[in-house]
Amino acid sequence: MSAQKVIVYGGKGALGSVLVSHFKSLKFWVGCIDRVPNEQADFNIVLTESSWAGQEEELEKLGDQLQNDKLDAILCVAGGWAGGNASSKEFIKSCNSMWQQSVWTSALAAQLATKYLKDGGLLALSGAQPALSGTAGMIGYGMAKAAVHQLVASLAAENSGMPANSIVTAILPVTLSTPMNRKWMPDADHTVWTPLEFVAELFHKWTSGSERPTNGSLVQLITKDGETSLIPV
Repeated sequence: MSAQKVIVYGGKGALGSVLVSHFKSLKFWVGCIDRVPNEQADFNIVLTESSWAGQEEELEKLGDQLQNDKLDAILCVAGGWAGGNASSKEFIKSCNSMWQQSVWTSALAAQLATKYLKDGGLLALSGAQPALSGTAGMIGYGMAKAAVHQLVASLAAENSGMPANSIVTAILPVTLSTPMNRKWMPDADHTVWTPLEFVAELFHKWTSGSERPTNGSLVQLITKDGETSLIPV
């Protein structure tokens, strides 16, 4: 029996690297899609194109690699953060950046799912709990994450192109406990930050078919006193 296979989109970032390492430790075949390769991954697609369509073409390499195999899960954790309100000098620049990092990646991951995800497989995207309401101090970020939330609803609807019996969901963290967040917010209350290892274990559980959320769910990750709860929107 061949190894289970997952793709981590954004697999060289803080969360993505933890996911690659976690799934590798469980004997999965792990592919990484990012701007730079992840040396732990079994296969890398390094994106170099600056256009959305150009990146779509680069991702065709996945089909050549998989041949007739299918993926158990596509885990899209690509993204970033930018602050600023509408009067910010960098407003349009930040909106553009956030759109590319969150929406381009999520849409491309969805397209990959229609081609390469097994029937009954998992597509997990990355939303954000603050984007459930207004985000005046980080408009570009909130707008892009809200678009991801809408994408999840569309992909879960009938005739979306997703494989039979597959599940699409998004995690909605408040703050992830990443090295950069700890560096820039050293005095914050870290007991309300969600550990990256929790997300890795959660994704493995869902990939394996255990305790999966309802198709189309937006799942808030609410951490308090170091304990994380899953709260569907």
